[in-house]
Amino acid sequence: MTDINTVLSELKRGTDEILSEADLIEKLKENRPLKVKLGADPTAPDIHLGHTVVLNKLRQFQQFGHDVYFLIGDFTGMVGDPSGKNTTRPPLSREDVLRNAETYKEQIFKILDPQKTKIVFNSEWLGQLGTEGMIRLASNYTVARMLERDDFKKRFTNNQPIAIHEFIYPLLQGHDSVALDADVELGGTDQKFNLLVGRELQKSAGKKPQVAITMPLLVGLDGEKKMSKSLGNYIGVTDVPNDMFGKVMSISDELMWDWYNLLSFRPLTEIEQLKVDVKNGKNPRDVKILLAKELIARFHDEAAANAAEQEFINRFQKGAMPDEMPEFTFNAEIGLATLLKEAGLVPSTSEAIRSAQQGGVKINGEKIDNVKENAPTGTNVYQVGKRKFARVTVE
Repeated sequence: MTDINTVLSELKRGTDEILSEADLIEKLKENRPLKVKLGADPTAPDIHLGHTVVLNKLRQFQQFGHDVYFLIGDFTGMVGDPSGKNTTRPPLSREDVLRNAETYKEQIFKILDPQKTKIVFNSEWLGQLGTEGMIRLASNYTVARMLERDDFKKRFTNNQPIAIHEFIYPLLQGHDSVALDADVELGGTDQKFNLLVGRELQKSAGKKPQVAITMPLLVGLDGEKKMSKSLGNYIGVTDVPNDMFGKVMSISDELMWDWYNLLSFRPLTEIEQLKVDVKNGKNPRDVKILLAKELIARFHDEAAANAAEQEFINRFQKGAMPDEMPEFTFNAEIGLATLLKEAGLVPSTSEAIRSAQQGGVKINGEKIDNVKENAPTGTNVYQVGKRKFARVTVE
């Protein structure tokens, strides 16, 4: 068996908190496969790199011989967890939950070993609680304790509404741990309260409390907010290689190291050496290329990673335009700013104006300073920044 200190060192890598580390050590000393749980409400159909931070930790547990339970919250997804939100999250329909769940099942195996992963649905036990069981479950916690949760506390202080069912959600997630007899539960830092509820409910049920491990939230492409599909600052695990490569290359040099720590499988000693190399003059771009290729190889393959690197070199370092790009046709007298927005090159006309003022808008390779006038007729290649192209015909 692998030395416990070695295992613990690897499992601690990249974590935010382990509650408690002493409990984890005791469980590891039992020399048995631990039940490691990750719950995910299928609220959106696509998994992005932010989700993979905790999935990667699950993968580590699998490599050390432990049993991974990927719990799909088909019941809790219809309730809606407001974690990190300042408003009530609208619950999903049963149809939406099941449709998204199927997509989750396909995408998680880009990271997890399907032979060592047990997929479970919490409707199996939560759907059997009934009214009596739900009341008994609710009796385990007071309103005062629920208001200790940060987002509830803020909303209560700001006189923002909190629906009764939102208090039920942490109890349902905690009951999942009781039903599975989980030894370890993983989650993002925004899930800490819910994970600790699981510990308390297990104690109430006469079980040994689970270890709660929280993982940092991955900062998205904008370098400011956590990666989110709704914010558009994400890289999906199903993104095509060229898009994935270009997006990784767009992040700041400072953010790159956080991504290395949370996403890379390279040994920590190797990452530290890369930092030393950059400090001694190595171009951060070359280190970023290594990260981009590692991620593409993981979600696609090595050939795709190499091809994406060559495409990036041809397009940006050699100044070449891509062979393929989206094509659009618009009527005459459309404004340039509107054209750029409608072609998906910018999120708004104001952003088009800002990009032009900063020299980031080109037509056929020539910079355009003023996008407040009408677009020229004919077919032209429009470019915003280094990565966004569109071939547009104005009739």
